[in-house]
Amino acid sequence: QVQLVESGGGLVQPGGSLRLSCAAEGFTFSHYTMSWYRQAPGKERELVAEITSSSSIKNYADSVKGRFTISRDNAKSTVYLQMNSLKPDDTAVYYCYGLIRGSNSWGQGTQVTVSS
Repeated sequence: QVQLVESGGGLVQPGGSLRLSCAAEGFTFSHYTMSWYRQAPGKERELVAEITSSSSIKNYADSVKGRFTISRDNAKSTVYLQMNSLKPDDTAVYYCYGLIRGSNSWGQGTQVTVSS
């Protein structure tokens, strides 16, 4: 059974940093591209960043380029999202995602709130 469990969200002031983690179980993590999405209140879910299985390719939404960094540790079956210089517009629920064995697999989400 595929499981994706996010952690690391919270309340942070503008300009601050957070690191999100997504621990994966139930599949061969090192074989799959993994992604982070986010959904703000009243908005559609959007892709934030993605990373290929070997970490050779990383893509980012224009809104987070230069501030966010996606990485993974295949030995720990974990994908990370380092978020720096956070802005109030980054406030959202952040989800881990993978297309695993042909099925969309989502974590439960972790709330990130950027506010003074």
